[in-house]
Amino acid sequence: MEQRVAQAMAELQAVEAAVARAEEDLRDASHTVRSRDRTVEVTVGPQGELTGLRFLDGRYRSMPAGQLAASVLEAADQGRAEMAHRVREIFEPLTRPSGVAPEFGGFDVDWDRILGPAHEGAGGGGRPASDRLRDEIHDDTDDGRPGTGRGGRA
Repeated sequence: MEQRVAQAMAELQAVEAAVARAEEDLRDASHTVRSRDRTVEVTVGPQGELTGLRFLDGRYRSMPAGQLAASVLEAADQGRAEMAHRVREIFEPLTRPSGVAPEFGGFDVDWDRILGPAHEGAGGGGRPASDRLRDEIHDDTDDGRPGTGRGGRA
C-alpha cells in the first residue's frame, strides 16, 4: 500500500510539474487569425485577449463601419476559439485518470483561471464575445436612455 501511495504522489508531482511547464509555455503564446474577407488580422493571447490588430490593405477605408466592425469581431472570435482549443489540447491529457492510481482521477483543471475571459465564449456556456460587445455598445449611454449610444444620438 505504501508503494502505491508513493507512486501516486510521484505521479501527482509529475502532473503538477507538467501543468507548471504548460502554463509557462502558454504565458507568451499567441495566435493570429485573418477575417474571411482578408481585411483584418488579429492576434490573441493565451486567455483570448486581443494583443494585436492589423488592417491588411486599404479596403478598410471604404468599408462601411458595420462591415469593418463585423470583420474585426469575426477574426477576434475565431482567434479566441482557436486559442482556447489549443490550450485545452495541451491540458486535456492531464485531466485523465492515471495508470498508477486510477481511483484518484485526473488533475482538475481550473479552465476559468487558465483561459480567463476566453473560457466564457469557448464552450464555457456564455454568449459569443461579439454578442456581448454589441450589447455593451447598445447599452452604453451618457444620457441614461437605453440604446442611444454616446451623447444621446441614435
